[in-house]
Amino acid sequence: MAMKKSLIILLGPTAVGKTDISIKLARDLNCEIISADSMQVYRYMNIGTAKISKSEMQGIPHHLIDVVDPDEDFSVSIFKDMAGKCIDDILKRGKLPMVVGGTGLYINSLTHSMDFSEALEDPKYRRELIDLAHEKGNSYVHEMLKDVDHESYVRLHENDLKRVIRALEVFKHTGKTISEYQKKSRDKPIEYNPCMVGLIMERQKLYSRVNERVDRMIKKGLVEEVKSLLEMGYDKNLTSMQGLGYKEMISYLEGECSLEDAVYILKKNTRHFAKRQLTWFRREKSIKWVDVGEMDDRDNIVKNIEKYVAGKFNSI
Repeated sequence: MAMKKSLIILLGPTAVGKTDISIKLARDLNCEIISADSMQVYRYMNIGTAKISKSEMQGIPHHLIDVVDPDEDFSVSIFKDMAGKCIDDILKRGKLPMVVGGTGLYINSLTHSMDFSEALEDPKYRRELIDLAHEKGNSYVHEMLKDVDHESYVRLHENDLKRVIRALEVFKHTGKTISEYQKKSRDKPIEYNPCMVGLIMERQKLYSRVNERVDRMIKKGLVEEVKSLLEMGYDKNLTSMQGLGYKEMISYLEGECSLEDAVYILKKNTRHFAKRQLTWFRREKSIKWVDVGEMDDRDNIVKNIEKYVAGKFNSI
């Protein structure tokens, strides 16, 4: 049996402090970082995604940042393929790969055996469904799930159009419901030995950090960034432009609300997003949770994580 590839995964909700800790870990453990953030893959979208700057990287190589334009498709299957190639390349050069991010589905694609090769993507069919939703409403497309995948029909809200369409797409190409498909995929062995570390802090402290981060984004020029993207011709309905920070500022720029209201909504939406991230990650039993709000000494936090990583990989 082939030996599984060592992989560190540092995860946690938005604004918890993953970037700072990941740089310290990478320096000490000879790592290169692979971003698992579904928004940081897009070029030109820097402020609203809280993208790490070159100076903040401190010379640590980062991968899967700025890999597609805002109007290009990017999916979990593309992430898995690109991340896998990065991991192999990093290991080949004698370094340790560390995946850092908060997109649960991207991380799941590495920690659970999810083979996406059978469920080919069908942009034409997807476009037809999007057009149908615009013409007849989300509920019409949602109702299409009722007969072919009742479990997804009950589980997904009609406004979660992206996942509704994905469920229909998987059924069209595999003849299986997305739940059946995922269960079958998870039975396959994974190729990595992941050491998963999650960062958490007391909820109100995290929410305060979220609010402060949004204020910094506005000061850095988030409104101007969004305006520039629209002027470059990127449509407001693109998946990328529906990301946190972008859709709220578009509402302001189109005169639907004041800047004050847009900022208020962005803070509220980001807090809700952080809560959903935590709910997602807490389903994963193999995560070692580290409370970064309890210990103000970041160096001590990093040392504790490094000790855990060493124990995990030395026990193989």
